[in-house]
Amino acid sequence: MSNSSSLSKQTIFFHWLVAISFIAVLAFGLYVEDLPKGPEKGELIGLHKSFGVLVLVLAASRLLWRFKEGAISSIPGSPRWQEKIAAGVHHLLLLATLLMPISGIAMSIGGGRDVGVFGFTLITAGEKNELLGQIGHTTHEVLANIVIVTLALHVLGALKHHIIDKDATLKRMLGKS
Repeated sequence: MSNSSSLSKQTIFFHWLVAISFIAVLAFGLYVEDLPKGPEKGELIGLHKSFGVLVLVLAASRLLWRFKEGAISSIPGSPRWQEKIAAGVHHLLLLATLLMPISGIAMSIGGGRDVGVFGFTLITAGEKNELLGQIGHTTHEVLANIVIVTLALHVLGALKHHIIDKDATLKRMLGKS
């Protein structure tokens, strides 16, 4: 458990790398979703999938690091109910960084499409599996909406700690003591 007021450089690095990558892929996916069908959309979906697989690798690495180092402790003095909400938001975001790419992979496999990264095939397309494709699609879509709300709560919570509580929560995630 990281009980100190400062966080390790690796924890900060993983947090920001996964956060920025995940938000970028999410925003790109929302953009691509609204494009009309066609070859350009297909190419952009391929990029979205490639970056999504990379996010999965980064998120899994971050989760392994968190297991090794332990959960980030809260700043003393926060009410218990706030700590519970913060823990729930953190767990949901950690889970989403894994489940969003996995559901995208399930959607591709279910649709009978390869799963690849920048032209290199990781999983070869098999026969279509309508159920798997639908589960992947629904999970991907529902999680995207949940993640948007959860990210907003996370950012608002960080700003509340910084502006209203004037504690070190945000500062330590920025590498400052």
